[in-house]
Amino acid sequence: MISATQLRPGMVIKFNNELYSIFSVTHRTPGNLRGFVQARMRSLRTGSMTEHRFSSEDRVEKALLEEHEMEYLYDDGEYFYFMNTETFDQMHLMKDLLGDATQFLTPQLHVKVEFYEGNPISVELPATVDLKVVETEPGLKGASVSNVTKPAKLETGLVVQVPPFITEGERIRVSTTEGTYQERA
Repeated sequence: MISATQLRPGMVIKFNNELYSIFSVTHRTPGNLRGFVQARMRSLRTGSMTEHRFSSEDRVEKALLEEHEMEYLYDDGEYFYFMNTETFDQMHLMKDLLGDATQFLTPQLHVKVEFYEGNPISVELPATVDLKVVETEPGLKGASVSNVTKPAKLETGLVVQVPPFITEGERIRVSTTEGTYQERA
């Protein structure tokens, strides 16, 4: 158990018998009233955001998570298969647990999977991934204006805005947090 004043973004806590990931924390002390902690958190089961006001004296249960490095292997449309890089055990995860992460998964990609009481609860992607452009408009010769972009469809089905000089077949680096083009790979 930790004090509510020790909450930090990214922490996973057990609150009302559910797991929540802390999104943002604000400590307030209004006038002559007692201080409190305003926490914005996301339910790991439903994905919904909620806010809760903890008293400064409140105690919160921090969830003990195990983290394993896994390698993405393939998907069969319904399940996504991963292999533990230490024990070589294979497991499958449902698409709803992975959420938007499925748009960045390519074979041999290493990810971190967090487990709570033996059950997988979240997947942490690397900061960037390299993906192949499979469909985009042809570029214009001499187009050097920096703020002009065009849509490009990537091998995973993700569509990102890219500069006009990017062509089909090229590999580009994409940010997994924002889903945006970073640079050529």
